[in-house]
Amino acid sequence: MKNSIQSSFVTLILIFGLVFSVNAQDKEREFYQLKTYTLKDVNQEKVVDTYLKDAYLPALKRIGLENVGVFKLIPKDDIDALKIYVLIPFKSLDQFLTLDSMLAQDKTYISAGAGYINAKHDNAPYERISSTLMKAFSEMPTMEASKITSKRKDRVYELRSYESATEAIYQNKVDMFNIGGEVELFESLGFNAVFYAEVISGDRMPNLMYMTTFENMESRDAHWDAFRTAPKWLKLKVDPNYQNNVSKADILLLYPTAYSDY
Repeated sequence: MKNSIQSSFVTLILIFGLVFSVNAQDKEREFYQLKTYTLKDVNQEKVVDTYLKDAYLPALKRIGLENVGVFKLIPKDDIDALKIYVLIPFKSLDQFLTLDSMLAQDKTYISAGAGYINAKHDNAPYERISSTLMKAFSEMPTMEASKITSKRKDRVYELRSYESATEAIYQNKVDMFNIGGEVELFESLGFNAVFYAEVISGDRMPNLMYMTTFENMESRDAHWDAFRTAPKWLKLKVDPNYQNNVSKADILLLYPTAYSDY
């Protein structure tokens, strides 16, 4: 009886230790919000740019939120959409949940952003805002602001979204990045990743997202050529454990605004 009690006690300690370890690792993983502003014309674009530059980003810094990226689509003949993408890193969900209330108490923010904040219903500064909430991959638990130094207009920030047919298949693709070594492969090839993350709330679920960065378009193309021919990728893509785990890939090629943190 005594040995049975001792055995049960040891088991409980081991379980508690495992849960504590998992929770500790979980707490190290950042959360990211991707806010996408859809705009109808350049006038709205100017209003949102001014608000982000003069009011929103400075307010985020006062709260302690650094490395906020602001991006726009690289112009192409087949793209005429006006969008602004804002990527915000959070150390915890609590930071995300309390952001709006903290901004509401910031008088400097309210004053600097008055034109945007107090816009009338018939003169809105944007058409819509969409929001995606993400949690960093275990293999890259924190954001790495890009150290690319080329002119901002030449830089390429590639934002990818990989959708999967089901939740289980989606998790398989996440595992392919983490356990399978896809994150490690990107790192070895110098893709300058900003983040890899699981989408925990968004309109394309189940999906994951990640962002890599390049000096220019030529560098971007060369890096992907190297990836496609890398022995590790050639082996990984035929691994029977990781087949048919992406049903759709959306690829956005972006450049950072002049006031983006990176």
